[in-house]
Amino acid sequence: MKYSEAFLNAAADLCEAGRFIDSKGWVPATSGNFSIRLPDGTIAITVSGRHKGQLQIEDIMLIDAEANALDGKKPSAETLLHTALYKHFPSIGCVLHPHAIHAVLVSRIFKTEIVLEDYELLKAFKGIGTHESRIAVPIFANDQDIPRLAAEVDRYLERHADCHGYVIAGHGFYTWGATVAETLRHIEAFDYLFDCELRLHGVNKV
Repeated sequence: MKYSEAFLNAAADLCEAGRFIDSKGWVPATSGNFSIRLPDGTIAITVSGRHKGQLQIEDIMLIDAEANALDGKKPSAETLLHTALYKHFPSIGCVLHPHAIHAVLVSRIFKTEIVLEDYELLKAFKGIGTHESRIAVPIFANDQDIPRLAAEVDRYLERHADCHGYVIAGHGFYTWGATVAETLRHIEAFDYLFDCELRLHGVNKV
């Protein structure tokens, strides 16, 4: 298959993002998955079972908006979670899903929701201009039935349009943005803020 220049640029961006996220220890083994929406509505996304710190262009595949492979490669089982977010938020261009340890621990401590409030770093999220802010991050039970999980997330987002990310219990978290750079900023902010809350609750003290 001959890929477009837009796809190749997106694939290179995902490879670079993977190296950065792996350098932070947020995607151990072959965990995580990343995607970018292209101008024509198709999506560049990581294939199944690749180490995200060692991604090459051939480890990125092309799917349509319904999560169907367009190039014969095998997508991650969680691809529907990406396409659901793109359908829900027409303005976003990137979805990143790391398996950061702080997100996993958060899901063990807080169960259904973690509230982040009065932190300066909340201003890292689009639309927030003051530390005097409060965001709630939902925590969903892990589910091997991905269509069912995607539907549950979508129902939540219907009621909470200002959501910036969500945690899957014992698994990791999803966040998104208009660009790769914005989404990486959200990952860093979430990881730091999750760590703050864990330390406040007596976990992960240094």
